Amino acid sequence: MSKRVMNSKFSVEEHSGQSALTVSFGEKFQASAQFDQVFKEGMALVERTAAYLDGEGRRESKALAGASTVLYATESMRLTTRLLDLASWLLIRRGLKDGEITQEEAKRKRARVKLQALGRPSHIKGFDELPVGLRDLVTQSFALHDRIVQLDRAMNTATAAEQQEAAATNPVGVQFKKLELAFSRPN
Repeated sequence: MSKRVMNSKFSVEEHSGQSALTVSFGEKFQASAQFDQVFKEGMALVERTAAYLDGEGRRESKALAGASTVLYATESMRLTTRLLDLASWLLIRRGLKDGEITQEEAKRKRARVKLQALGRPSHIKGFDELPVGLRDLVTQSFALHDRIVQLDRAMNTATAAEQQEAAATNPVGVQFKKLELAFSRPN
């Protein structure tokens, strides 16, 4: 038995002449306990953030003065937006895993989710003046964001590899690939 690694998929070919078995990273990951763990962590962070902003964070923000008040409001909104996007991504993936939505529905919904990482803490003037609770939540949200972006890229790479594989078996797809290559080369 030999293994070949191809992007985020792997293919196993047996020497007996049987056809290759291709396993999608996205499908395997969604069905794994690791996905369940990322999902639980993400939703727990959403809950902790909501509780903080509605309770202790609200009290702490009232104690701030001047520019720190505006910074607190800005960063809490960015945090909320980031977590809503991450929760949306997780819920789409879970819905797909549980068979609640189709692959096509998941693609449409995923296209509306913006996984942007604007305003990293190291770039924010005055970040250290914000309450520790908010800083911790922002830092945790970026760590989760980075994990999900990596997973999303790996899953999209698998999808692209699957599309290339399908195009290779389709004569028209092969011709389109040749045209793409011909016109993408620099002069």
